[in-house]
Amino acid sequence: MEGFRDFREKIRGKTLDGPVSKYINRKVSTRITYLIVKYDIPLTPNMVSLISFGIALACLPLYVLGHLILAGILAQLSSIIDGVDGELARAKGMASKLGGFMDTMLDRYADLAILLGLSIHTLMNYPSTVWAVISVLAVAGDILVSYLHTRAPYDLGVHPVAIGKAENIASRDVRLFIVFIGSLLGLTNYTLLVLAVLTHTYVVLKTIRVINYWQASTQASYT
Repeated sequence: MEGFRDFREKIRGKTLDGPVSKYINRKVSTRITYLIVKYDIPLTPNMVSLISFGIALACLPLYVLGHLILAGILAQLSSIIDGVDGELARAKGMASKLGGFMDTMLDRYADLAILLGLSIHTLMNYPSTVWAVISVLAVAGDILVSYLHTRAPYDLGVHPVAIGKAENIASRDVRLFIVFIGSLLGLTNYTLLVLAVLTHTYVVLKTIRVINYWQASTQASYT
Protein backbone atom coordinates (compact mmCIF):
# COMPACT_ATOMS: atom_id res chain seq x y z
CA MET A 1 0.00 0.00 0.00
CA GLU A 2 1.20 3.54 -0.80
CA GLY A 3 2.51 5.83 1.92
CA PHE A 4 0.25 8.21 3.79
CA ARG A 5 1.12 11.29 1.72
CA ASP A 6 0.30 9.57 -1.57
CA PHE A 7 -2.86 8.15 -0.03
CA ARG A 8 -3.92 11.58 1.21
CA GLU A 9 -3.56 13.04 -2.28
CA LYS A 10 -5.62 10.17 -3.68
CA ILE A 11 -8.55 10.82 -1.34
CA ARG A 12 -8.22 14.60 -1.18
CA GLY A 13 -11.38 16.20 0.18
CA LYS A 14 -13.92 18.25 -1.71
CA THR A 15 -12.78 21.63 -2.99
CA LEU A 16 -15.84 23.11 -1.25
CA ASP A 17 -14.62 22.06 2.19
CA GLY A 18 -15.13 24.65 4.90
CA PRO A 19 -12.08 26.14 6.64
CA VAL A 20 -12.30 23.88 9.70
CA SER A 21 -12.42 20.76 7.52
CA LYS A 22 -9.60 22.05 5.34
CA TYR A 23 -7.20 23.03 8.11
CA ILE A 24 -8.19 20.79 11.04
CA ASN A 25 -10.63 17.95 10.40
CA ARG A 26 -9.00 16.53 7.27
CA LYS A 27 -5.66 16.24 9.03
CA VAL A 28 -7.29 13.76 11.43
CA SER A 29 -9.90 12.09 9.21
CA THR A 30 -7.42 11.19 6.46
CA ARG A 31 -5.25 9.38 8.99
CA ILE A 32 -8.25 7.46 10.28
CA THR A 33 -9.20 6.52 6.72
CA TYR A 34 -5.62 5.50 5.96
CA LEU A 35 -5.56 3.13 8.96
CA ILE A 36 -8.93 1.63 8.01
CA VAL A 37 -7.68 0.84 4.51
CA LYS A 38 -4.16 -0.18 5.56
CA TYR A 39 -5.34 -2.72 8.14
CA ASP A 40 -8.35 -3.77 6.08
CA ILE A 41 -10.81 -2.92 8.86
CA PRO A 42 -14.24 -4.15 7.71
CA LEU A 43 -16.00 -0.80 7.59
CA THR A 44 -18.03 0.55 4.69
CA PRO A 45 -18.68 4.26 4.04
CA ASN A 46 -22.31 3.79 5.10
CA MET A 47 -21.22 2.20 8.36
CA VAL A 48 -18.96 5.15 9.06
CA SER A 49 -21.87 7.52 8.34
CA LEU A 50 -23.93 5.67 10.92
CA ILE A 51 -21.10 5.83 13.46
CA SER A 52 -20.82 9.60 12.98
CA PHE A 53 -24.59 9.89 13.30
CA GLY A 54 -24.63 7.82 16.50
CA ILE A 55 -21.91 9.98 18.07
CA ALA A 56 -23.91 13.12 17.26
CA LEU A 57 -27.11 11.65 18.74
CA ALA A 58 -25.27 10.96 22.00
CA CYS A 59 -24.78 14.73 22.37
CA LEU A 60 -28.50 15.30 22.98
CA PRO A 61 -28.81 13.48 26.35
CA LEU A 62 -25.37 14.71 27.40
CA TYR A 63 -26.41 18.34 26.95
CA VAL A 64 -29.67 17.74 28.78
CA LEU A 65 -27.76 16.16 31.68
CA GLY A 66 -25.29 19.05 31.74
CA HIS A 67 -22.18 17.24 30.48
CA LEU A 68 -21.24 20.10 28.20
CA ILE A 69 -17.54 19.37 27.68
CA LEU A 70 -18.12 15.73 26.75
CA ALA A 71 -21.01 16.70 24.46
CA GLY A 72 -18.88 19.33 22.73
CA ILE A 73 -16.02 16.89 22.22
CA LEU A 74 -18.41 14.34 20.71
CA ALA A 75 -19.91 16.99 18.41
CA GLN A 76 -16.44 17.77 17.04
CA LEU A 77 -15.56 14.08 16.84
CA SER A 78 -18.75 13.48 14.86
CA SER A 79 -17.69 16.26 12.48
CA ILE A 80 -14.29 14.65 11.95
CA ILE A 81 -15.71 11.14 11.45
CA ASP A 82 -18.22 12.60 8.99
CA GLY A 83 -15.29 13.26 6.66
CA VAL A 84 -14.10 9.66 6.82
CA ASP A 85 -17.07 8.16 4.97
CA GLY A 86 -16.43 10.17 1.82
CA GLU A 87 -12.70 9.57 1.97
CA LEU A 88 -13.25 5.84 2.47
CA ALA A 89 -15.69 5.77 -0.45
CA ARG A 90 -13.10 7.40 -2.72
CA ALA A 91 -10.32 5.15 -1.47
CA LYS A 92 -12.32 1.96 -2.05
CA GLY A 93 -14.10 3.12 -5.20
CA MET A 94 -17.46 2.89 -3.42
CA ALA A 95 -18.71 6.45 -3.95
CA SER A 96 -22.39 6.56 -4.92
CA LYS A 97 -25.23 9.06 -5.16
CA LEU A 98 -27.29 7.00 -2.71
CA GLY A 99 -24.47 7.03 -0.17
CA GLY A 100 -24.08 10.79 -0.53
CA PHE A 101 -27.83 11.28 -0.14
CA MET A 102 -28.02 9.13 2.99
CA ASP A 103 -25.02 10.90 4.50
CA THR A 104 -26.65 14.27 3.90
CA MET A 105 -29.92 13.19 5.51
CA LEU A 106 -28.16 11.72 8.54
CA ASP A 107 -26.16 14.95 8.90
CA ARG A 108 -29.35 16.97 9.12
CA TYR A 109 -30.78 14.77 11.87
CA ALA A 110 -27.42 14.83 13.66
CA ASP A 111 -27.36 18.64 13.57
CA LEU A 112 -30.91 18.81 14.90
CA ALA A 113 -30.03 16.48 17.79
CA ILE A 114 -27.01 18.59 18.76
CA LEU A 115 -28.87 21.90 18.49
CA LEU A 116 -31.88 20.50 20.33
CA GLY A 117 -29.58 19.46 23.16
CA LEU A 118 -27.98 22.92 23.22
CA SER A 119 -31.40 24.55 23.21
CA ILE A 120 -32.81 22.41 26.02
CA HIS A 121 -29.78 23.04 28.21
CA THR A 122 -29.95 26.76 27.49
CA LEU A 123 -33.65 27.05 28.30
CA MET A 124 -33.23 24.97 31.45
CA ASN A 125 -30.65 27.48 32.68
CA TYR A 126 -31.88 30.66 30.98
CA PRO A 127 -35.68 30.29 30.75
CA SER A 128 -36.73 33.30 28.70
CA THR A 129 -38.55 34.10 25.49
CA VAL A 130 -35.42 35.73 24.10
CA TRP A 131 -33.32 32.57 24.35
CA ALA A 132 -36.21 30.48 23.05
CA VAL A 133 -36.38 32.65 19.93
CA ILE A 134 -32.60 32.55 19.51
CA SER A 135 -32.70 28.75 19.77
CA VAL A 136 -35.31 28.56 17.02
CA LEU A 137 -33.31 30.94 14.84
CA ALA A 138 -30.16 28.85 15.32
CA VAL A 139 -31.96 25.68 14.23
CA ALA A 140 -33.60 27.47 11.30
CA GLY A 141 -30.29 28.97 10.21
CA ASP A 142 -28.61 25.57 10.28
CA ILE A 143 -31.31 24.16 8.01
CA LEU A 144 -31.28 27.17 5.67
CA VAL A 145 -27.53 26.99 5.05
CA SER A 146 -27.90 23.38 3.94
CA TYR A 147 -30.98 24.26 1.89
CA LEU A 148 -29.16 27.11 0.15
CA HIS A 149 -26.23 24.85 -0.69
CA THR A 150 -28.64 22.30 -2.16
CA ARG A 151 -31.11 24.49 -4.06
CA ALA A 152 -28.71 27.05 -5.59
CA PRO A 153 -26.74 24.45 -7.61
CA TYR A 154 -29.94 22.60 -8.55
CA ASP A 155 -32.06 25.65 -9.51
CA LEU A 156 -29.45 28.14 -10.71
CA GLY A 157 -26.46 25.96 -11.51
CA VAL A 158 -24.05 27.67 -9.12
CA HIS A 159 -22.82 26.70 -5.68
CA PRO A 160 -22.76 29.62 -3.20
CA VAL A 161 -19.32 28.64 -1.90
CA ALA A 162 -17.83 28.84 -5.39
CA ILE A 163 -18.58 32.55 -5.81
CA GLY A 164 -17.73 35.64 -3.81
CA LYS A 165 -14.70 36.43 -1.68
CA ALA A 166 -15.95 34.97 1.61
CA GLU A 167 -15.09 31.37 2.40
CA ASN A 168 -17.65 28.83 3.46
CA ILE A 169 -17.80 30.46 6.89
CA ALA A 170 -21.11 28.90 7.88
CA SER A 171 -20.47 25.35 6.67
CA ARG A 172 -21.29 22.36 8.86
CA ASP A 173 -17.70 21.93 10.00
CA VAL A 174 -17.58 25.56 11.15
CA ARG A 175 -20.93 25.33 12.92
CA LEU A 176 -19.93 22.19 14.81
CA PHE A 177 -16.57 23.70 15.72
CA ILE A 178 -18.40 26.68 17.20
CA VAL A 179 -20.54 24.22 19.17
CA PHE A 180 -17.34 22.49 20.34
CA ILE A 181 -15.68 25.71 21.55
CA GLY A 182 -18.89 27.07 23.10
CA SER A 183 -19.46 23.82 24.98
CA LEU A 184 -15.92 23.77 26.36
CA LEU A 185 -16.51 27.30 27.64
CA GLY A 186 -19.93 26.37 29.06
CA LEU A 187 -21.66 29.06 27.00
CA THR A 188 -24.47 27.19 25.27
CA ASN A 189 -26.66 30.29 25.14
CA TYR A 190 -24.07 32.42 23.37
CA THR A 191 -23.18 29.50 21.14
CA LEU A 192 -26.75 29.51 19.87
CA LEU A 193 -26.61 33.29 19.44
CA VAL A 194 -23.43 33.10 17.38
CA LEU A 195 -24.88 30.30 15.25
CA ALA A 196 -28.10 32.23 14.66
CA VAL A 197 -26.31 35.42 13.59
CA LEU A 198 -23.67 33.64 11.50
CA THR A 199 -26.03 31.36 9.58
CA HIS A 200 -28.69 33.93 8.75
CA THR A 201 -26.12 36.55 7.77
CA TYR A 202 -24.41 34.03 5.52
CA VAL A 203 -27.68 32.88 3.93
CA VAL A 204 -28.88 36.42 3.19
CA LEU A 205 -25.56 37.63 1.76
CA LYS A 206 -24.92 34.50 -0.28
CA THR A 207 -28.49 34.45 -1.61
CA ILE A 208 -28.04 37.99 -2.91
CA ARG A 209 -24.64 37.05 -4.36
CA VAL A 210 -26.01 33.95 -6.07
CA ILE A 211 -28.93 35.85 -7.61
CA ASN A 212 -26.65 38.62 -8.88
CA TYR A 213 -24.20 36.08 -10.29
CA TRP A 214 -26.96 34.14 -12.02
CA GLN A 215 -28.51 37.28 -13.51
CA ALA A 216 -25.14 38.46 -14.80
CA SER A 217 -24.41 35.04 -16.31
CA THR A 218 -27.84 34.92 -17.94
CA GLN A 219 -27.44 38.38 -19.45
CA ALA A 220 -23.96 37.52 -20.72
CA SER A 221 -25.28 34.44 -22.49
CA TYR A 222 -27.64 36.62 -24.55
CA THR A 223 -24.95 39.06 -25.66
